[in-house]
Amino acid sequence: AFLATKITFINEIADLCERTNVNVQDVAKGIGLDGRIGGKFLHAGPGYGGSCFPKDTQALVATGRKHGAPLRIVETVVDINEVRKRRMADKILAALDGNAKGKTIAVLGLTFKPETDDMRDSPSLVIVPALQQAGATIRVYDPEGLHEARKLLGGMVECKDAYDTCNGADAAVIITEWNQFRALDLVRLKSLLRKPLLVDLRNIYKPHEMAAAGFTYHSVGRPPVAPKA
Repeated sequence: AFLATKITFINEIADLCERTNVNVQDVAKGIGLDGRIGGKFLHAGPGYGGSCFPKDTQALVATGRKHGAPLRIVETVVDINEVRKRRMADKILAALDGNAKGKTIAVLGLTFKPETDDMRDSPSLVIVPALQQAGATIRVYDPEGLHEARKLLGGMVECKDAYDTCNGADAAVIITEWNQFRALDLVRLKSLLRKPLLVDLRNIYKPHEMAAAGFTYHSVGRPPVAPKA
């Protein structure tokens, strides 16, 4: 529960950073230098998922209520994390100027974290349906999660790799930080997309490098960048 709280704290700080033109990674580095806090679990993103954090926080909340000792902080963490997933969909829609109708979005990664096929409470389970409801066609690729994802999500176009997913898409979105997404050929990626727009919900890439590569780049808790002329 404490680790989930730490993640949620830096996610809220990321929202503030976006409003104040500050890089959340600089803030997290400064926080982490304090030995009482440490730098782990201070990576802003689309919210936690998986089998442990959601189950354990909800169990602790239920235990507190049962014994008349409500855990208000943990209750709030649970609520914020659920809302955050929907806000990530809103972030993607905003990058598309608020209109996804008739557009194609390439989604890279569906599992709640890399190196697993676990889809439990993954942010993608909220983000993908929200984008579909907004009128977008979703092309997806996940190295291990497609089998599980198709049980929980419908109407997606499954693709064979990241480049196939981005072919003809109006935007690319990184939801899971698989290693193979960390070293994409940006020249090739740009040539495949209809528009060079990347929404990176895991802050894999550096904004100035994406601008130099000709991308409009949105990340979490960092100012968006436009392609350099």
